[in-house]
Amino acid sequence: MKLIITGGSGQLARRAAELLLAKIAPQDLIVTTRTPVALRSLAERGVLVRQADFTEPQTLRQAFAGGERMLLVSATDLGLRTAQHRAAIDAAKAAGVRHVVYTSGLRPEPPNPAVVAPSHNATEQALMQSGMGWTILRNSLYADYQIPEASQAIASGALIHNRGEGKVAYVAREDCAAVAAVVLAAGHVGKCYDVTGPRAYAAADLAALYGELGGRPVAERSVSDAELVAGIVGSAAGDDHLRYGAELVASFGRSIREGYMDVRTDHVAKLTGRQPQSLRQVLEPVREAR
Repeated sequence: MKLIITGGSGQLARRAAELLLAKIAPQDLIVTTRTPVALRSLAERGVLVRQADFTEPQTLRQAFAGGERMLLVSATDLGLRTAQHRAAIDAAKAAGVRHVVYTSGLRPEPPNPAVVAPSHNATEQALMQSGMGWTILRNSLYADYQIPEASQAIASGALIHNRGEGKVAYVAREDCAAVAAVVLAAGHVGKCYDVTGPRAYAAADLAALYGELGGRPVAERSVSDAELVAGIVGSAAGDDHLRYGAELVASFGRSIREGYMDVRTDHVAKLTGRQPQSLRQVLEPVREAR
C-alpha cells in the first residue's frame, strides 16, 4: 500500500514522513509539496516526492496517483483553504485514493468563533460526504506556539490575554505528527480523535508556569477582544497584515474563553504507545535561553 502525505515541506507533514519511514519502505511513501527541492533529502532516500500546488487543482490528481491512503494536512491560507481542501478531496477520489486522514481542530462546528473553525468544519463535511473512508484528527493548539508567548510574558512580567477562565490542553507538534503517522499507517476508518496534551491550562496556570521557567513572577491580566487586538497592533494601526494576525489571535482567545478548546484526552498515549509531552517539556528552550 502506498501512503500519501500532502504539504510535505511543512513541519507536521515532514515529521510525520520521517516517523513513517521507520515503519515502511521509502518507495511506499508519496510526499507532495509545492517545492520538491525542499524535500531533496527524502527523495534521495527513495521517497516519491511530487510537485502539487493546492492553488492549481489540475496538479493534484497526477500527484496523488497510485496512493491508497492520504494524510491531508490542512493548508495555511484561511481564505482559500476550504476550496483547496475540497479540490484535494475530489482529486484524491479521482486518483483512486480510498481513505483520507485530515488534520482538523477541536470542536470546529458553529458557533466556534476561532477563525480556523469554519474551514475545518467544511472540510470535515466534504470528506465525510466524499464516499471515501475518512479519519479526522482534531488537534488541540500547539504547545510549540506558546514559546514566544512565554518569552514575551517573562520579559514584560505580564501575560495579557482574552482567554477569561477558559482552558486548553496544549499538544506538542511532535505528538500530533506521531499520531498522524500511526493513523495513516493503520487506518482507523470512520474515527474522529481529539489530539491533546496531558493537562489543561487556564491563563493563571500559564502565568505560574512562565514565572517558574523565567525565574521571576508573571502576572496575568484578562482584557477584552478589542483591547487585545489594540495592544498587539499598537502604533502600527495601518498595518492590515498585523491587524489580521491580531484578530486571529483574539479569535482563539475567545474560543478558549467560551469553552471550545477545553478538551483533554489520552488518545496520544493510546495511539502511539507513549505519553504525550507536557507543556513544560516543550517550553524548556525558554528556560535554557535565559
